[in-house]
Amino acid sequence: MVIALKAEARKGTTKSERKGLRSNGKIPGVIYGSRIISKSIAIDEKQLLALLRSHPNAIVEMDVPELGKQSVMINEVQRDALSKHVVHVDFHQINMNEPVTATVRLDFHGDSIGVREGGILQIQHHEISIRCLPDDLPESIEVDISELEVGKNILVSELKVSSKLEIKTDEHDVLVSILAPQKAEEETEAEPADASGAAAAADAKAEDEK
Repeated sequence: MVIALKAEARKGTTKSERKGLRSNGKIPGVIYGSRIISKSIAIDEKQLLALLRSHPNAIVEMDVPELGKQSVMINEVQRDALSKHVVHVDFHQINMNEPVTATVRLDFHGDSIGVREGGILQIQHHEISIRCLPDDLPESIEVDISELEVGKNILVSELKVSSKLEIKTDEHDVLVSILAPQKAEEETEAEPADASGAAAAADAKAEDEK
């Protein structure tokens, strides 16, 4: 999927300039690549957040001042440590005829046998790293868990993907597993001894021994 985005030129790179951009609904950023000189830009905050929510790994056709339309991908997003608001974004210019390495979301689907039996679904990886040509980059990769039983798992090596994709994540990594049901521990509480009953039993025993 290719998404269009328009960038604005930045006149300065000082801290006050970046703060001013953010206060006006813009996010400062930079675009760079092997065929272009690093250029400071600004992106509309609403458009950028929408992109990050829906297609963070998509190919972006960015209209850049003085450079024209460039095919780029998000390389890094910097967020405020406390508020988690986006404060800066890096875009990497790509060549549509050269492979790129990207992170792709995993889409788990199916009614697992193990879950129906009471097992607990545990997802270890929500995304994996792949390498392919930009036009072959999938929006997500489906993982069918319908046959997954209790105590079983699905490894990266078991994914069914197009031959055009090269998976970079370790093939031995576990993607998802079904854990055995957790049984509630039975608590056994010792009942307090009946003092009067014990005393009566002792008296009766002493009487018999006479």
